[in-house]
Amino acid sequence: MPDGARWDRRAWALLFVLSGNMLLDAVEVAVVLPALVPIGAEFGVPPLGAQWVMSGFALGFALLLVPGPRLAARFGRKEVYLAAMLVFAAVSVVGGLATSPELLVASRVVKGFCAALTAPAGLAIIVSVFEGPAQRRAVSVYSLFGAAGFTVGLLLSGVLSGVSWHWTFLFPAPVALVLFAAGLRVVPRAAVATPPRLTAALLRDSALLRAGLGAFVLNGTYIGLLLLVTVQLRDLAPWQLALALLPASLPLVFAAPYGARLVQRFGTARLIAAGAVCSLAGDALYLARPDPEPYATGLLPVLLLVEAGFVLSFVALNVQATATVPPAQRAVAVPVYQAFVQFGSVASLPLVAFLLARSPRAAMVLVTAAAVVGAAVALAGLRTSTPRKVPS
Repeated sequence: MPDGARWDRRAWALLFVLSGNMLLDAVEVAVVLPALVPIGAEFGVPPLGAQWVMSGFALGFALLLVPGPRLAARFGRKEVYLAAMLVFAAVSVVGGLATSPELLVASRVVKGFCAALTAPAGLAIIVSVFEGPAQRRAVSVYSLFGAAGFTVGLLLSGVLSGVSWHWTFLFPAPVALVLFAAGLRVVPRAAVATPPRLTAALLRDSALLRAGLGAFVLNGTYIGLLLLVTVQLRDLAPWQLALALLPASLPLVFAAPYGARLVQRFGTARLIAAGAVCSLAGDALYLARPDPEPYATGLLPVLLLVEAGFVLSFVALNVQATATVPPAQRAVAVPVYQAFVQFGSVASLPLVAFLLARSPRAAMVLVTAAAVVGAAVALAGLRTSTPRKVPS
């Protein structure tokens, strides 16, 4: 597509479809939180069992991120993208009608598989179709929808779980079908080059490893803290819980469009270190004062601090992940980084839930200890000069 200022209807329709699907993928991370207590109550499972509804999605997402681009190269990017959307809609129905925790978790794993195919493919389609300034605007819109997904998921789940948690998992099905039907018309079909293979040299890239470890800890401690808070506030109505957790997601929606400017001004290392320190401060504060009440002086400052960690380092970590990777290797480096992000949840949630059954304080000690490691890695990265240029 030309990089002119005016986009035709087809360009807007394509961007709407791809961004809408990105929103759905991001929504899936948050919808479980307000629904977690009702799910556990209906199936009679403790937090250790119920958390698999959350970590199952992250596990499926992480496992297919690296091989996903090769599947797109073999079968076609449009074909894989649309097939994943169709399966996503089908398993949304399966999960929403599930009568056992095992079936619900299995549906979440499959949804994670689908997200691992659609999210990177959507970005790849945008990069291949839009050019110049139009590409930067399109990527910004696409990223903004992803950042907004967590907030949208909280609010929708807060409302729907008050009726029945089943609706929380059913509502994405018709949305995915609408996007699938639109995608049939507007998503272009094009040849896709086979991505390079993952090599040992890439895994030794220090900037990629630091970014991956930083994202692993940031996401793991964040979602672990939210699981702990959800269990502690289990007596709240789902909509009340959703509103209580909003400060841990809403600021990123407003800050994400300015992330690239922050990187240009301060560089990735400083922002990542500042974000890790903010996240650690929030976790340490909750460890010192684990009572969420009163909300204004108890839980709210904690949520704002951990969200500040995301606001500062979200874009910076993404930029650092490919800052020193050769252009030919970036197609495989990005999925590797994103796998680190998802495995943070996969590792954190079962451990936090296991410790929660014994002592909430023990669970918070684990989260805070992990945040200490993340801050140490981030601060060590200050000694390494990282480029400030934000890749297109």
